[in-house]
Amino acid sequence: MAMIDIGAGSSELNIKFGGYSTAGIKPKNQDAFAAHQPKSYDRIHKGVAVTIADGLSCSEHSAEASQMCVTNFIEDYYSTPDSWSVRTSASRVLNALNTWLAHHGSNPHYSTNSFSTTFSTAIFKSTSAHLFHVGDSRIYRYRNHVLEQLTQDHSLAREGSSPILTNAIGTSLHLQVDYLCEDIQENDLFLLSTDGVHDFLSHKELTQLLLQPNSSLEAQAQQIINHALNHGSNDNLSCLLARVITIPAADINETHRQLSQYVIPPALEPDMSIDGYRVIEVLSRSTRSHLYRVKHNNEAIEKVLKAPSKNYADDPQYLEAFIREQWIGKRIKHPNVMAEYSRPEETRFLYNLSEYIEGRDLRQWMYDNPSPPVEQVRIIIEQIATALRAFQRMSMIHRDLKPENIMITSEDQIKLIDFGTVQVSGLQEIVSPLNEECPVGSINYIAPEYLMNESGMFRSDIFSLGVIAYEMLCGQLPYKQPRHKNDLPKQYDRWRYIPISQRRNEIPLWVEAALKNATSPHPTNRYSALSEFIHDMRVPNQAEVRKLKKAPLIERNPIRFWKTLCLILFLFLIISHLI
Repeated sequence: MAMIDIGAGSSELNIKFGGYSTAGIKPKNQDAFAAHQPKSYDRIHKGVAVTIADGLSCSEHSAEASQMCVTNFIEDYYSTPDSWSVRTSASRVLNALNTWLAHHGSNPHYSTNSFSTTFSTAIFKSTSAHLFHVGDSRIYRYRNHVLEQLTQDHSLAREGSSPILTNAIGTSLHLQVDYLCEDIQENDLFLLSTDGVHDFLSHKELTQLLLQPNSSLEAQAQQIINHALNHGSNDNLSCLLARVITIPAADINETHRQLSQYVIPPALEPDMSIDGYRVIEVLSRSTRSHLYRVKHNNEAIEKVLKAPSKNYADDPQYLEAFIREQWIGKRIKHPNVMAEYSRPEETRFLYNLSEYIEGRDLRQWMYDNPSPPVEQVRIIIEQIATALRAFQRMSMIHRDLKPENIMITSEDQIKLIDFGTVQVSGLQEIVSPLNEECPVGSINYIAPEYLMNESGMFRSDIFSLGVIAYEMLCGQLPYKQPRHKNDLPKQYDRWRYIPISQRRNEIPLWVEAALKNATSPHPTNRYSALSEFIHDMRVPNQAEVRKLKKAPLIERNPIRFWKTLCLILFLFLIISHLI
């Protein structure tokens, strides 16, 4: 079965690289560099990586440290989930490497900082270069005959002597890494060098050397090093060159061709089969999709087959979301998240296979339980939060959390379903012509920041979860229900929270405080973590309760405020009339 690359454009990212390293006049080379251009799929989702490192001369095991950093960084970076952003993946790998080197460097059998090195890397993904930098190695970009230094040295200049290095990997458990994201263009040339090169060649000399034609990038790197040696370099010398040959293009026609290479199945009826899956029951039909309960001849369990409606055969945005749903589901392995399965490799049809869940959705549960005990609501909310954490660990935001997308099994287990609108950090970095034209999410549960054209964040799902918890307790929503998304307030200060005590007065004040915090219109005023919300729903947060009590009456109880104001005005008019 041909693989559809989520976010793939009409051309592929292609980077050519070549480098050269030598000990120079020193007896041992403590520099290291590495580069990796993976196959098509990983190139799209993880990018192309080039790295360089310069072991500290005062470090006992500097050569091992630099070699370990460049090789382990590349190996570990490509082992991180493809749903993570470049920054998340690279930062976690670098912090792990730094912890290992710092720990072993503090071993009493070695000298202080015995495993220390500078480190610089450029990761090319889609149309961007993500740069990570520690120390005084450098990354330059040569574009249109102009050389630009992109990184800044972590060193302090000293008059009459060499600069003092102020930052390196392995010197401290606390690592500070410079991060920079730059656009890339075809024919851009990136130069990575150690101080044995750039400390002995001026900016002008480096530019002139890059102007000269060479048979290969490796030959050009060697030429640069030879010039540095001729200029008196007394250190190890390393130079790595990476040229951008092609970058992906956002081509709607190519994207549509990839998405439409499979056939949308016709409407199925019970006892009809597709790829060996026999339809047992038609679960639902809509203008968007058809759902069937199916069973394969060679499998013991029943599954759900979801096929797109032919109404959307010419809608690449819908088809991309449909395919992304399976891509996401297969990466989330959690008991509170619906499982997704692969289609047969030989299939020519477009459909998704998922776990068959016997039970009811949360909307039906709310109909059946109009005034549930607080503890019963807590148990359900905690399970939903556990499922959302599984998405967060993969750098994903659900974005369409609502009662209809939450199933409750016959054993009262929560299952989060529907991944078509999930935001994936790693996919956000890939150029695509399929930009969202309107805010995603359901009208009554959408986080306000989406309406302000702001990017979603983990706190956006917390807002939706808070709204659901509020509705489960009282059957109504914490904000005025609009008829359409366009009717929702477009400014944070125009959202007016309705205290749950007005709908169900036996709800404890500390639960009210937790709900108000979770559903705060402005994301910065919301809980920063799901665990905080879950904790405050179970254990009274006295600080939040005091804050709620001190709030003006118009915020705590708007209806009482206006009733009181009307009464005061009425009494004032009577008194004025009597006088």
